[in-house]
Amino acid sequence: MWAFLQKFSSPKYFYSLAGQMIPWLGAICGLLFIAGLYYGLFVAPPDYQQGESYRIMFIHVPAAWMSMFVYVVIALMGAIGLIWKIKLADIIAASSAPLGASFTFIALVTGSLWGKPMWGTWWVWDGRLTSELILLFLYFGIIALNVAIEDKRNAARASAVLALVGVVNIPIIHYSVQWWNTLHQGATVSKIGAPSIHISMLIPLLLMAFAFKFYYATVLLIRARAEVLERERNSSWVMELVK
Repeated sequence: MWAFLQKFSSPKYFYSLAGQMIPWLGAICGLLFIAGLYYGLFVAPPDYQQGESYRIMFIHVPAAWMSMFVYVVIALMGAIGLIWKIKLADIIAASSAPLGASFTFIALVTGSLWGKPMWGTWWVWDGRLTSELILLFLYFGIIALNVAIEDKRNAARASAVLALVGVVNIPIIHYSVQWWNTLHQGATVSKIGAPSIHISMLIPLLLMAFAFKFYYATVLLIRARAEVLERERNSSWVMELVK
């Protein structure tokens, strides 16, 4: 297992393997998006309280889940880069940050669009919303460090420290609806026991959640391959590649 991880962490091997995986991941992503949007928009019935407006959930909820998932990936890769100094971990973390920021922004915007008809306002300083906004600022901080510091290794170390410090915000986002009096809806899918969401709505939600994950994996590999080429441009294998 360790030998495989060492081989996978090689920029040359990663570049080749990622190139083979991207078309398959992209195809699965496209199929999941088509199925999820079809079932979410045309098959799932209107909600008995929210009517048709609840359908924004099929974008909002997966985006919110991904905003936290990607941040955990960045923090994990940051820790690996700090401890074992694996170059590929730094590349994965740097390539993930703009994607995580995008998911967080989508979650905040779609939440506001849903909140206006449901709460009567675009924004409230609710525990879940505020901690999600802080997450967006953390992403901006990681991106800024990677851009502002010219030395890639120093940039990776600085952004890894920020990511590891900021990871405390993830459980705050998740448990905020339980810890504080909040307007935000509580858990429906991850509840202990049966989820309090009808199966006709749960299926498209899960399809969209997997679609978002495959989208992240596909675009991450594309960005990471480009970053590998940039960082390894003076390596012999890159020179041979561009001949």
